[in-house]
Amino acid sequence: MSAETSVPRPRESGLDISDAGLFRGLMSEAPFAFAFFDPTGRFVRVNPTFTELTGLPVDRHLGKLPADLLAADLTAMIDSALRRIAEEVLPVTDQRIRTRAENGETRHWAVSFFPMHDDDGAVLGTALFGVDLTARQQTEEELRRSEERYRSLVESQQQLVWITSPTGAVIEDAPQWRAITGQGLEEYLAHGWLDAVHPDDRPGAEEAWREALRGRTMFEWSYRVRTRASGYRHFEVRAVPIIRHGRVVEWVGANTDVTPQREAEEMRGRLTDQLGAAALRTARLQGATAMLAEALTVEQVVQVIIDVGRTALAADNSAVALLDPERATLKVINSGGIPDVASGPGEDILLSRTNVMTMAVNSRRPVFAESPDSLRTQLVDAGADEEEIGRFLAHTEERAWVGLPLLAAGRALGALRFSFTRPQKISQEDGVFLEALAGQCALAVERATLFEREHRTAETLQRSLLPERLPVVRGLQLAHRFRPGTRHIQVGGDWYDAFVLQDGRVAAVVGDVMGKGVKAAAGMGRIRNAMRALALTNPPPAAVLTGLDRVFEATEEEEQVTTLAYMVVEPATGEGTLALAGHPPPLLISPQGTGLLHETEPGTPLGWATSRRQFRFCVPPGHTAVLYSDGLVENRKRGLDAGLRELSSVVSEAPPEVITSPNMLLDFLVDRMLSGYEQDDDVTVLAVHVPASTKSD
Repeated sequence: MSAETSVPRPRESGLDISDAGLFRGLMSEAPFAFAFFDPTGRFVRVNPTFTELTGLPVDRHLGKLPADLLAADLTAMIDSALRRIAEEVLPVTDQRIRTRAENGETRHWAVSFFPMHDDDGAVLGTALFGVDLTARQQTEEELRRSEERYRSLVESQQQLVWITSPTGAVIEDAPQWRAITGQGLEEYLAHGWLDAVHPDDRPGAEEAWREALRGRTMFEWSYRVRTRASGYRHFEVRAVPIIRHGRVVEWVGANTDVTPQREAEEMRGRLTDQLGAAALRTARLQGATAMLAEALTVEQVVQVIIDVGRTALAADNSAVALLDPERATLKVINSGGIPDVASGPGEDILLSRTNVMTMAVNSRRPVFAESPDSLRTQLVDAGADEEEIGRFLAHTEERAWVGLPLLAAGRALGALRFSFTRPQKISQEDGVFLEALAGQCALAVERATLFEREHRTAETLQRSLLPERLPVVRGLQLAHRFRPGTRHIQVGGDWYDAFVLQDGRVAAVVGDVMGKGVKAAAGMGRIRNAMRALALTNPPPAAVLTGLDRVFEATEEEEQVTTLAYMVVEPATGEGTLALAGHPPPLLISPQGTGLLHETEPGTPLGWATSRRQFRFCVPPGHTAVLYSDGLVENRKRGLDAGLRELSSVVSEAPPEVITSPNMLLDFLVDRMLSGYEQDDDVTVLAVHVPASTKSD
């Protein structure tokens, strides 16, 4: 190197600083590594920093080739750079190497090689400059790890990050977003994220985004995004403005895919709806079952079915028809339930005629027609006339139909028909509910049919055992009233009788065989016949009851309870004798309208091992004795004692003309005692009136 320089040497503080001295000072204190190689590649000079790169003292380097001192990788890098400079006489820059210090620390270096020329341009050698990049490398590594962690966090949260300009324009690519939406880079940069938003969600999202841009406030929204597969996924977005020195420099947003959560919520919602619908159907079925259980007659069952159709199914029309297998017809029970026929109670529909009800009966399967087209198809497939179907559909307001067979043990009893004035979607769950409802209705119809048959039989038997008329006896007026329990309640064992004994006295009796139906009526008939036979042979009341006890023990079941009141009256005087077998006491009514209950022991029901007693009982002229069953004074809301007190009180309210007429008196008593109460038992009343004109002997 030439020692000459064009720059004058400065003199300061009496010290002459030469170029060589300055160079040595700079190199020894320089923070970068320096080495100088002669044209043969040997070390001529190194500074202390370079020794940090090689790990050898300065003097070990001088006059040596790199291969004599250094590791193979470092030697190869230096030799390669020196050859290139010798061949091309051009610098070799930014060569990266890594070294390991004695303490095991790894250090990173950036090394560059420059050819050095003399004043004539000849190459004097090569200078190496090295910069320790360890700190920067560590910073870059930490930054890279931080970015990787951030990227992993974003990816794990299914977030898509995007950046826009202060005005909201897309300025940077978002590969994850484009990978999901299938947008090209040009498309994304031109139209941005809004172009992939669902058309129904875009107006609201765009307006909210513009509002956030204007107000420089956080943007939070949710919308559906079109995916590459042409489906849609739900995203929630949050974007914030980056503000520097009071100005928005950019917006950074993150979209989170919340499709699984939305689908889970929708699934929970559907399950909740399904469970709610199932609970509602169960409640409706339970309610219908309870109402059907209380219905005793076919008419009552039909009314329940109509009510269920209206309330539980929202049906506009409901119809019930019962099958007559001998005539192969369906008989419509309720009027107005089938607008397509002139139906009324008793209307017959031939099974050969194809409609919703006949198809259900013939196939033993439900028929669901959710629309007119569905009904047309099913009717045509079943053989119905297409013109007739067209006429029906043209004139009816109905738009959906349900036909259900009423089956009991596989046997068809009839069919139900529900119709709607709007198309009706019938789900599988609805079908199960309807079939269960039809099963309950079939059981109720079968039970009601059997009940009505038994009711008619028992009623016929009961009335055949009661006297057609009471005897006409001079000096007495007899009257009776028999009112069966609430309509359609089974007939019971109430009975009354009056007949003339051989000695001219009149026997009057009112009895009650507990129970309902044919069994109670038959028991009443046996006791009544035995009563007459015993009274005609040995008329004293105590003797008759004793004889009835023996008959009862021989003929009746042990749990059967039968009570009666039996009295014998002398027509001329009104003198009589009374005996009770567990029965309410008779009421004696004076001409002034005062009612007194006879104070006598009620005794025990028939068949109980007791000593029967009889008591004197007189019906003075103008008075009326009333025998009655407990149905007159006792019901679900009124106990026996309260009923007896009320009976005595009611008599005092009767007008004088009623008191003197046994028939009017009984009507008055029955009407007043039953007023305000639901009659749930038979009411039997027998009056023995001695007119005031009658004189004793």
